[in-house]
Amino acid sequence: MEHRRKKILIACDSSRSLIDFRGRLIEALVAHNEVAVYTPKIHNKEIRECLDRLGVAVFENDLEASNVSLFSDLKYIYELYLTVRKVNPDVFFPYAFKPVIYGSLIAKFCKVNRITPMLTGLGNNFYGNQSKPFIKRITQTLLKTALASKGDMRVILQNKDDENTLTSLGIIKKDAKSFVVNGSGVDLSFYKYSKPENRQIVFLMISRLINAKGVKEFYDASVAVVEKYPDVKFQLIGPVDNNIDSISDTLLCQIREGATIEYVGEVDDIRPYIERASVVVLPSYYGEGIPRCVLESMAIGRAVITTDSVGCRETVSQTNGLKNGFLVPVRDVSALVECMEYFLKNPDDIIRYGQNGRTLAGQKFDVERVNERMLDIIQN
Repeated sequence: MEHRRKKILIACDSSRSLIDFRGRLIEALVAHNEVAVYTPKIHNKEIRECLDRLGVAVFENDLEASNVSLFSDLKYIYELYLTVRKVNPDVFFPYAFKPVIYGSLIAKFCKVNRITPMLTGLGNNFYGNQSKPFIKRITQTLLKTALASKGDMRVILQNKDDENTLTSLGIIKKDAKSFVVNGSGVDLSFYKYSKPENRQIVFLMISRLINAKGVKEFYDASVAVVEKYPDVKFQLIGPVDNNIDSISDTLLCQIREGATIEYVGEVDDIRPYIERASVVVLPSYYGEGIPRCVLESMAIGRAVITTDSVGCRETVSQTNGLKNGFLVPVRDVSALVECMEYFLKNPDDIIRYGQNGRTLAGQKFDVERVNERMLDIIQN
């Protein structure tokens, strides 16, 4: 049966995510549909050129995802309303909190036939106590209203824990159309396997500099390890984040001093840094969907140390035949140090666990498999 071309409008909270996280999905959608995006301003020339090359219509806004501003949000809502009326999409696909909440409400008001909101992790508004209680309550109430079934509403989540949480809170009904996919997927042809360095060992963390990502735990563990193993290297890659949960100025200064951790900042291409790393560490208790940096590291063949928490636990296999890393309790620096010391004492497992991670990435997180599922939800 021939597929009828649909008009699909995508709304996001980061222009970079359109290519980094959704590029292959957009390519697949463009093949059989007319695609438009509603995105924060695009400052990166390569992102704009890529969207132009794909034939994607671009509508820009001034959204700052972490900023709490009533005026800014009202402006965003009004401009999104105008965009929905102009595009008149058959399918509206928002992802991340503000596009999902505001966009789903507007799409229902404009009587869009199919709404497919995707939450790429519930974050501090559902897990932990980093979010202010008032903001948490408001967010959860708005999300419940936005996701209330009306017409063809299909809610997409990235792990079963999030689905269970939203169902238990009554934010999505038990009979709602909800789907769990394996994160954003990872392009195995772009993130190619390379053999890790297991002599001069480097522990790498990739993250925004917020508390719930476990930045302090990584720093404290690095201090403890370097005291015993002075030749071990630690790297931290990621932007300083203007967020309610940003790390303290004191910790930021300690990191930037570079005595223990080499702070690289934000980079355009993460691959060379993962390739030079031995083990990738993410001590997050943020409430992840499935952390993309861990998937990229697995694809390149790096052993993983992360937490036994929502989203993160999906990335580590505990079976002997395919063990690719360790899960530690959240905020447990001593457990983090113990796992790091394991790799220092068993360097051959850096290679073996990394190979297992590459295998697991192919079996579970290959972007082709994930996108096949996404396409079925969005357009069929």
